[in-house]
Amino acid sequence: MNMKNLIFILTIFSLSLFSCSKDGTLDRTIFIPDEENPELPAYTEWGYNSFGAFYERDLIISTNNLVPCKIVYKEANLEFSLTGRYNREKVTLTFSFPISEIKTIDDLSALHNFKIDLTQNGIVTLEENNSQTTFDILNGQLHFKRFQMLRVDEKVNRIILSGTFELRFLKNGRPETISDGRFDLGITDRDFYSFNE
Repeated sequence: MNMKNLIFILTIFSLSLFSCSKDGTLDRTIFIPDEENPELPAYTEWGYNSFGAFYERDLIISTNNLVPCKIVYKEANLEFSLTGRYNREKVTLTFSFPISEIKTIDDLSALHNFKIDLTQNGIVTLEENNSQTTFDILNGQLHFKRFQMLRVDEKVNRIILSGTFELRFLKNGRPETISDGRFDLGITDRDFYSFNE
């Protein structure tokens, strides 16, 4: 790609970001396929509201008609929930772990380059078909690689959280795996709740 084409693409992207601020386009899920695993979204840090992982050999993946992420802070724990589709059914994968007090969405900056060993400090649940299963974790890690603030018209529009996750666990006594997990999420005040004592 030559420099002229690159400048043109960046200009179009910038203009689309500007126009997106008013029409809700920034809330949409954008799927950019991964080069090695095209069924999964590529790992990006642009706030594309996407996530995906292999659950055994099937996919858990974000869709455009479901809010991909909710973050709830209560009782010194952060609940990081990813909602998408698995076998055409709505599922929510929730990671819960202890962290210092989070009062505002800006306080989520504490997650920048934050790793959680899920065997030591995490609880992971999967909600599907109106039932919730808590996994007996064998090993796993959740890594928030990057926290960013997206500004539109000089104001913070949302924060962007990007990272990866992997997990081996027992579900109903059977070993299962969630692998190649990645997320790139634009979080607004509508997606974040803090209940402090």
